Amino acid sequence: MTDTRTFYDTIAEDYAAHFRDPLAERPLERALLAAYAEQVGPGGRVADLGCGPGAVTAHLAGLGLSVFGLDLSASMVAVARRDFPGLWFGQGCMRELPLAGGSLAGVVSWYSSIHTPVDELPALFREFHRVLAPGGRLLLAFQVGDVPLRLEHPFGHDVALDYQRREPGRMAGLLAGAGFLLGSSTVREPEVTRGESPVPQAFVLARKRG
Repeated sequence: MTDTRTFYDTIAEDYAAHFRDPLAERPLERALLAAYAEQVGPGGRVADLGCGPGAVTAHLAGLGLSVFGLDLSASMVAVARRDFPGLWFGQGCMRELPLAGGSLAGVVSWYSSIHTPVDELPALFREFHRVLAPGGRLLLAFQVGDVPLRLEHPFGHDVALDYQRREPGRMAGLLAGAGFLLGSSTVREPEVTRGESPVPQAFVLARKRG
């Protein structure tokens, strides 16, 4: 966690500028987020965990959800608060959420579980399960694959971090083990013309039993 926090604290401003509108020209992602918001229901309380600079959090708010963002990086939280002052953002670890059990209608982990070692994913998913009310909805996004991406010197900064890629079937099995029911698993091929990593992108929707 220390390495992850330091990495994102260092690149926060550059990252936010580079990914200012991460959903632009991403119709599938926007459609999946809209479907998720409809499943949760208007005004549903949702946590965007690993929210980064807050653009996806703001998009979810625009879809009618009562959403807040939580991120490990204080610098990312500062950027999100500055750019989206009408929303609440806080610093915290999604592995130990400062939330009561059953207090959320939804959890979103948009490319944020990718820094969790695979052997710690079951505990992470149990924590997501704990804070969701019965029937609560979970949305995960991640890159597909089994070889990590090592990102070094992003934007010219002297930091590096591994980005873990996952297999959707394995993730679905881990979610089932944590008490979730799989709703859908969608895989999109990479769009290399836009500078995206040359691997497929996965989006998994699940819900807590009950």
